[in-house]
Amino acid sequence: MEKIAVFVDVQNIYYTTKQAYGRSFNYRKFWQLLQLRGEISYAYAYAIDKKDDQQIKFQDALRHIGFEVKLKPFIQRADGSAKGDWDVGITIDVLTLAAEVDTVVLLSGDGDFDLLLQAVYKQHGVDTVVYSVPGLTAQSLQQSCALWRPIEADLLL
Repeated sequence: MEKIAVFVDVQNIYYTTKQAYGRSFNYRKFWQLLQLRGEISYAYAYAIDKKDDQQIKFQDALRHIGFEVKLKPFIQRADGSAKGDWDVGITIDVLTLAAEVDTVVLLSGDGDFDLLLQAVYKQHGVDTVVYSVPGLTAQSLQQSCALWRPIEADLLL
């Protein structure tokens, strides 16, 4: 049975599905689709911790589905801008776990991950699958994975 590792850039998926469709991503349906493909050995959802009640309920729902939720504190800068980026954390986890699975699944449209997917394939020969929103996904990311799956109405709430 195929072993799968899943890495979700929660902020990217939240904002791109809201922008494109005005709807939220259906993590439960996504999980069920992956289970048809193989065994989900690792599943991480990377989010920003604002200590908001609605966010806490969402994170609990992700845990109930089977994701390990990794949180980073929300940082508000003096100039009003905010910081909360998981790119390095996701990259470290993907590089660490890629040798243990057959497929790496990334949910993000962020082009910063294109080199990561190329490296994972080159170093470990694993399949790489990206789920992201059409029109809001870097072309370089689509081209760097073995399979790009557009997030469309069937994966939305």
